[in-house]
Amino acid sequence: MSAEGTGGPDRAAARNDLSGTVHGPTVQAGTIHGGITFHVASPPPVGTQVTPDEIPPLTVRLINRTQGLATLDGWLVPGTDDEDGGSSVGFAALHGPPGVGKTALVSRWAERGRDRFPDGQIYVDFAALRGESAGADVSEAARCCLRSLGMDDAYIPATFVERVRLLRSRSANRRLLVFLDNVTQPAQAAALIPKGKGSFLVVAGGSGLGELAASGAKLMSVKPLDRDSALEVLADRCGAEKVAADRFSAERLVELCGGLPVALHVVAARLAARPRLTLAALAKELADEPRRLAGMSLGKDRSVAAAFDLAYRELAPEAARFYRLMGWYPGAAFDAGVAAVAAGLDPGRTEDALEALTGASLLEETADGRFRFHDLVRLHAAERATEEEAPAERTALVRRVTLHYLALTALADRAIRLDRLRIADLTRLLAGVPDPFAAEGGPKPVAWLEAEHRNILGVLRAAAREEGLHTEVWQLAEAFTVLFFHHRHLGDWRESLELGAAAAAEALVPAAEARLRSLLSRPLTDLGEYEAARRELDTAEACAEVSDHLVVRASVQEFSGRYWDRTDPARAMEAYRSALDLNTAANEHRGAAIASYFLGCAQDAAGDSRAALDTLRAAQEQLAARDDARMAARVHMAIGLAHDHLGETREAIAALSAAAATLRAQEATHYEAQALVALADIEERPGGDPREARTRLERALEIYEAGGSPRADELRERLAGGPAAG
Repeated sequence: MSAEGTGGPDRAAARNDLSGTVHGPTVQAGTIHGGITFHVASPPPVGTQVTPDEIPPLTVRLINRTQGLATLDGWLVPGTDDEDGGSSVGFAALHGPPGVGKTALVSRWAERGRDRFPDGQIYVDFAALRGESAGADVSEAARCCLRSLGMDDAYIPATFVERVRLLRSRSANRRLLVFLDNVTQPAQAAALIPKGKGSFLVVAGGSGLGELAASGAKLMSVKPLDRDSALEVLADRCGAEKVAADRFSAERLVELCGGLPVALHVVAARLAARPRLTLAALAKELADEPRRLAGMSLGKDRSVAAAFDLAYRELAPEAARFYRLMGWYPGAAFDAGVAAVAAGLDPGRTEDALEALTGASLLEETADGRFRFHDLVRLHAAERATEEEAPAERTALVRRVTLHYLALTALADRAIRLDRLRIADLTRLLAGVPDPFAAEGGPKPVAWLEAEHRNILGVLRAAAREEGLHTEVWQLAEAFTVLFFHHRHLGDWRESLELGAAAAAEALVPAAEARLRSLLSRPLTDLGEYEAARRELDTAEACAEVSDHLVVRASVQEFSGRYWDRTDPARAMEAYRSALDLNTAANEHRGAAIASYFLGCAQDAAGDSRAALDTLRAAQEQLAARDDARMAARVHMAIGLAHDHLGETREAIAALSAAAATLRAQEATHYEAQALVALADIEERPGGDPREARTRLERALEIYEAGGSPRADELRERLAGGPAAG
């Protein structure tokens, strides 16, 4: 059984039912599945010439932020020379209450100053990263920045320190604007300052950003709009004539809204939607509303919550209930399909409710066809739900969206690789569910998982807090892990598996707990938490023994081998042999082949290259028999390296050349480049062909440049010092 959990579908019954118990929900997904109703964007481009353009556009006119824009202009570094010994990188921190318009201000500044940052604009929303945890994952933010600069996930380092070091290197010769939004902890920002002269880092958040001044940040307090500016917002949204006809009431309205643009937009939407509604009547209503959200009130008689209450009260009963329920939705954004599932409505009624909320400016539609609340509006909706809905409704909603995401995530997992070890039997859940990933023109499964992964993690957190959803939590965590084999969001992967393993323990499914804890050892190891990884593997081994599931036991042993590869080759080889024996006993031939591959690599690393060749040839034969060309080519590359270690140059070149050709045909270019560099190493030795080495390195450089790999610089320097082509 491989560490990534492969295993033939013909063994599903043996894997999924260990003791006569079906480990799956009994609800058919056809009754709760809402499909995918938003546009899944193509993955961001990769390569050394990528120019990011990510800062959100403005959807409404920015009113009277002239002074803020001018201040930011004044903080720009005048040139790229650093003659005065000062900083060559601009650094600003904007702070103010939620909903005051910090994001809009920076978006407008970025839009009108696009030519100042010819190498691109990067946007990271820490609210999306942190979910419900106390602080955002700054390591994940660094990963986002590297991805924005064109680095393929395969080349992004695992540790925060390495990511920051690489980010400085990749930004050194670029003039970038980096915008970190919704930052709550100053340390999250200072580490991500770009290095290129003329670049600028803007941070937006609450009042706690003052300490960034010690790191060189210029501080700007973004205040609520003054009376005249707020009146201009009303006039812009609902008509200047209406405001001019009753300026006194209009002034009272903007005072009650506290000058917050988010509240003003809600009020303006009500006035625009109801031509007969007067400013005086609306001001009277707003003044009479009690203040329910103290954190949204800016002082005596200035109640933002009241503005939301008034808009909410205007909604039809079904739209109002939809609003309340979506306040409980645990993700950051949702499409119409998710909304239908969460609210328990059919698609037509869901569309009506979405239209009502967007028309009232209580909900924003994003460019990809999804919807999101402003944080303050979400807080208000959740408060309304808590006061007006029965507690059981929240549990029911979480269950519905958990089953929805479980169905879609499981289908994406199977679309990526069908023959993977899975403990969950989801046959009944998936019965009759249309597979969007198999449909013509459907989303790519990895792209969909990447687009949705913050929402999936939010659903996992919410479901883990509910009684009675332990089974669904561990099953979703199991299916979700396929994303992290491709995109290594280490913090998210760790949290997902921790939630899943705890749920599997509560559900008393030892095979699932063993599987998830062994998987958990991978992100923990990559994060440098070796003792924690070892503890998870020890627990996984004990659970696997209790389950008496041969393939799970084999998988745990393989993960143990990967762990011991770092420090103890003998123990690693012992673990791989155990995995090989267990997979063989279970007739899990692909798993046995991959265990043999890891064993052969360990033997070669330990200096026993002759034994490694025998082990690796057996693995390659089994994988070729199963038409697994990609994995067989990786084994063939290992065979070439073993021949090289034995001094068998001709055999090494033949094996590595064949492996490179197959990997190229399989579009596994990351591994192709490894084989090409190994071939170049051989050809550059005495007796080799330097021109052939150059050809190999040029192709490897092409791959690394296309993926944004930091190895591109190394190969470029190596080629510059080599013989001329031709």
